[in-house]
Amino acid sequence: MANEVVFGHQRLRRAHYAIAAVFCVHGAVTGSFATRIPWIQDHASVGAGQLGLALAFPALGASVAMPLAGRVSHRFGARNALRGLIVLWTLSLTLPSFAPNVLALCAALFVFGAAAGMSDVAMNALGVETENRLDRSIMSGLHGMWSVGALIGSAGGTLAAHLGSDARLHHALAALTLTLLGLVACQGVLDLRSAPDEAPPPRFALPPRSALVIGAIGFCAVFAEGASMDWSAVYLRDEMDTSAGLAAASTTAFALTMAVARLAGDRIVDRFGPVRTVRVGGVLATAGGLLVVFASHPAVAMTGFAFIGLGVAVVVPLAFAAAGRSGPNPSQAIAGVATITYTSGLIAPSAIGAVADATSLVVSFGLVTALAFGLVVGAGVLRSAGRDSVKSGIPDAVVERLP
Repeated sequence: MANEVVFGHQRLRRAHYAIAAVFCVHGAVTGSFATRIPWIQDHASVGAGQLGLALAFPALGASVAMPLAGRVSHRFGARNALRGLIVLWTLSLTLPSFAPNVLALCAALFVFGAAAGMSDVAMNALGVETENRLDRSIMSGLHGMWSVGALIGSAGGTLAAHLGSDARLHHALAALTLTLLGLVACQGVLDLRSAPDEAPPPRFALPPRSALVIGAIGFCAVFAEGASMDWSAVYLRDEMDTSAGLAAASTTAFALTMAVARLAGDRIVDRFGPVRTVRVGGVLATAGGLLVVFASHPAVAMTGFAFIGLGVAVVVPLAFAAAGRSGPNPSQAIAGVATITYTSGLIAPSAIGAVADATSLVVSFGLVTALAFGLVVGAGVLRSAGRDSVKSGIPDAVVERLP
């Protein structure tokens, strides 16, 4: 019996490391793509407005495809589904750089986003189940590994751009490397399979009510994150009259703050629980928003952005975890929360710009501050029945196959 317990812990630890590596690979694809957007824009000969339109298509593709992830996992098993979806995601990195015009670019980015969304749902569902079996928080760290992967992919893309390499060659090599790494990582994840008599989830279904409530918290956090990531440099330059270098450094510092906070977040969640963690995070983010709005010096504004990053960093991982425990169909609930958060990330930059055009960036970040306070008010929706009693919402009729 003791040997079986030790073996079980070893398998779970291996599964934890494996799903963390999958998150890192997923983030690296995003980082590799983002750094070569200027090259892709030039190659496709699109203007700023057309590029903005094209960049909406990944979110559209993700929103359409994410509900299908649960059905794929039901049909092929969690490990095989994740393996196939990660390969689809890594290989889709090559598509945008080959697009010769705006229509082809929109189509490529739609497929790119669909692959991103489906693999995102599959890996988060497995992350929630791994967290439950370990009986300790790991979701914040997993999303931290995604941020680490994005930074690694960005570094590689920055180097490739500095060397003047063709993005088609860069992305082909990156896709091949990340595909191999993703396949290796997927070997160690939990292999969950539905019972033969279990009905498959619907191809498309509205998110359950629980996912809508939890997704509202994710919406607030992602809106604040997206607004700060995309507009912090502009805010420093236009409102604080800083140099371009200092303004750009504020964005990099914000991204690093998010990554570090997520990597350290699991220990905080285990000690204080998700509700208290998000509530305190909401206080930090609200304070950060107030510092930005009332800043009279660049250092104060940069401190405010850092507080926003610290405050919202762990909210989305905890929202996914809560969704996975909120009912009998975790993939559907996670897909619902993911759709809401993707939508928030899509509309946040344009909403901030629209409010700024009508009033000012200061007023825009007043809106961010109000949404950050929503985390304080709504944190209670992340309260769950506990891992032992709910087991992440995976149905009881599930068979786990040994590696």
